[in-house]
Amino acid sequence: MTDIESRIDTSRPHTARIWNYWTGGKDNYPVDREAGDRIRALHPGIGDYAKADRLFLGRAVRHLAERVGIRQFLDIGTGLPSADNMHEVAQRVAPDARVVYVDNDPLVLAHARALLVGTPEGRTDYLDADLRDVDAILAAAGKTLDLSRPVALMLLGVVIFVEDDEESYAIVRRLMDALAPGSHLVLSHTVTHPDMPDVDAAVAFWNEHGTPKLTQRTPAAVARYFDGLELLDPGVVSCSAWRPERPTPDVAMYAGVGRK
Repeated sequence: MTDIESRIDTSRPHTARIWNYWTGGKDNYPVDREAGDRIRALHPGIGDYAKADRLFLGRAVRHLAERVGIRQFLDIGTGLPSADNMHEVAQRVAPDARVVYVDNDPLVLAHARALLVGTPEGRTDYLDADLRDVDAILAAAGKTLDLSRPVALMLLGVVIFVEDDEESYAIVRRLMDALAPGSHLVLSHTVTHPDMPDVDAAVAFWNEHGTPKLTQRTPAAVARYFDGLELLDPGVVSCSAWRPERPTPDVAMYAGVGRK
């Protein structure tokens, strides 16, 4: 058994594996499926959130690669591999795109190294690090990415795991401060909203039974992550409403893209 495999805990549900279950993946365990079903009973639309966030990722990456010309992507909080992973979307547009995935979940790392293989023209790398390890992430990512050129910083559903508001904002600022002008922040975050009380109940259940615990924030608080950046239209909105190909219902996962 490798060091990474020895760190995999199948006794408690884990957010990456439940997310994988909700999006139709197979990299999960009975404990994850049971928790996922109980959360879905509290909030039947939760599986739609996971899928909407994944579709938002694809639209944002395609926009940055096609329209903006971004060729470097730093994805922190990768999650388990599934269809249309970020490097696949980016390298379909630009085969020479470089992607660095960062996660601290051992199951994610084990699968990423086996399955996330990029194009011969580009490059794909993987880092075992926590979002809070900003200096370590930048130092290691700089071996694959040229940080003097624009980078797309992808933070999809990951700052929710930093409970303290000011710490979470500081982490995002430190990461963006280290990137070149023309870099973009792509961020999504679960929100609390008066019109969606069942979301709060689902989050409360998760925080009692699952790991790691997550923090909801209001849409206005999510917008603060983009302070000092030029927000692309339509701003910080439900991720299903960010430049959709067809109208879809709003979900309690808000997202935006901002340019430095």
